[in-house]
Amino acid sequence: MDKVLNFLNSADLDALTAASSVSRELAERLIAARPFNSVEASLNVAGMSEELLANVKAATEADSVEERVPSAAEEKLSAPERPAKESSANSKPSAGARFGNALRSFIRALVKLVIIVLVLGAIGAAAYFGWPLLREKYLAPIEQNSARVAQLESQTADLQNQLTEINNRLASVETSIEAHTASIAKLEDMQSLLDKQLKESNDATLVKLNQEIKMTRVLDTLARARLYLSQSNFGLAKEDVQSARDLLVELQSQSGEAAQTQAIARLDLALSNLPEFPVIASGDVEIAWQILMTGKAPPTATPQPSPTATLTAEPTLEVTATP
Repeated sequence: MDKVLNFLNSADLDALTAASSVSRELAERLIAARPFNSVEASLNVAGMSEELLANVKAATEADSVEERVPSAAEEKLSAPERPAKESSANSKPSAGARFGNALRSFIRALVKLVIIVLVLGAIGAAAYFGWPLLREKYLAPIEQNSARVAQLESQTADLQNQLTEINNRLASVETSIEAHTASIAKLEDMQSLLDKQLKESNDATLVKLNQEIKMTRVLDTLARARLYLSQSNFGLAKEDVQSARDLLVELQSQSGEAAQTQAIARLDLALSNLPEFPVIASGDVEIAWQILMTGKAPPTATPQPSPTATLTAEPTLEVTATP
């Protein structure tokens, strides 16, 4: 039984078809269904019956199935191939072939070397000639822009510092204006009280004190006008100049001082120049301020007389400063 099972599992197509009544199609199905665990398992193949299985058993047991031997045609086809392989394996290249192979290898290596040299030369030439162009076209503008940016940053920092200084000055000016405004308000209250007392008693001391308070008001008002001019606030500056001029007229009518008359003239010039000519008006206010503080006008240039001109002496006013 083992011999039959071994035959079913190992016989080729020709051996199976050599068995009695086993067709080629059935033999192919048997080969596709292998291996079989038992002889009876071959009955599960379509077309296989107990009769065919009995025929296979009988043929196998009777040694009626012979092993397949290669045909003469197959031997003729396979025989020439072996000497060819052996000859190709045993053959050795000749000296000319070896020289040709070596020459081809040398030429390939030389070509590779030439290509490498050409590539390196092209890279070197591109670096030598392209670097100045690259620097001129791209790197130099970048460096110039960086320098300009640094310069602009420095200028911006300077402007920021100047702006901070200007803001500090403006804040200082605002503080000074507020201080003068508070001082003027106090002086006005003091003068109101003095005016009431003067109506009750025309005391010389009270009159003198009233004049000093008015003068202080004039100076504070002019100081505030100067601050307004520095702020280009010409409207408020003109109001303060006008107020100081009116107070100074009252004082001049009482004291009759020539310095006050000169200061009034300068203030009139400043009022006529505001707001169209603020620079000239600022100079006139400054001169009026110096006259009131020192009691005399600042020195000014006088024209030189011509040789043929006849000059007449003009009387000069002698101004005395009051404390």
